[in-house]
Amino acid sequence: MTRLFLVDDHAVLRHGLRALFQQEPTLQVVGEAESGEQLLAQLPTTPCDVVLLDLHMPGLDGLATTQRLHAEYPEVRVLVLSMVDNERAIGQVLTAGASGYILKNTGHDEIMVGVRAVAAGRRFLCSELGLVMLEKLLSGVPEPPTKPVGGLSPREQEILQLVADGLTTAEIADKLFTSPRTVETHRQNIMEKTGAKNTAALIKIAASQGWLK
Repeated sequence: MTRLFLVDDHAVLRHGLRALFQQEPTLQVVGEAESGEQLLAQLPTTPCDVVLLDLHMPGLDGLATTQRLHAEYPEVRVLVLSMVDNERAIGQVLTAGASGYILKNTGHDEIMVGVRAVAAGRRFLCSELGLVMLEKLLSGVPEPPTKPVGGLSPREQEILQLVADGLTTAEIADKLFTSPRTVETHRQNIMEKTGAKNTAALIKIAASQGWLK
């Protein structure tokens, strides 16, 4: 019996997944949480084999939660279930210790396959992502080089990208393991260097200059 823990800030999705897994006698949903903090608070008394984890959540997001799980519960397998198909984000969470990555539009049968695969200690990537990466490999066309962001430091470039991805100051601070005040300082420096008057103008400038991934 594989014990599953569902972590997503959308209750409707969690309930749908629970109903799906209840149809499989070899899988048991032992817990649910809407954030990484809730998951970590329950794990000491609710052991599990696989955590099915969303990437973007309030508070402790999927990447930070994966890092914590890998360090504190190395025997627990993490399978990320997300709408995010950005290769950079996927690479980050797999490097952090996740065993697999599935898009939320993946069919129920493939989600079942993914859970069984990571529970057995294997790596898993849903077929849609696998095909995209295979096509890039077979095309032989290298990724376009990252365009330099004039005047911004590497950390400022990173924060600019996260702002464009829609993260709040608090979420960026959690992701980069720094304080919200530090993030705000960087954001102010970015605004001054680019001449943007607000966040919307900043993103427009960054997009027009090809600074965003």
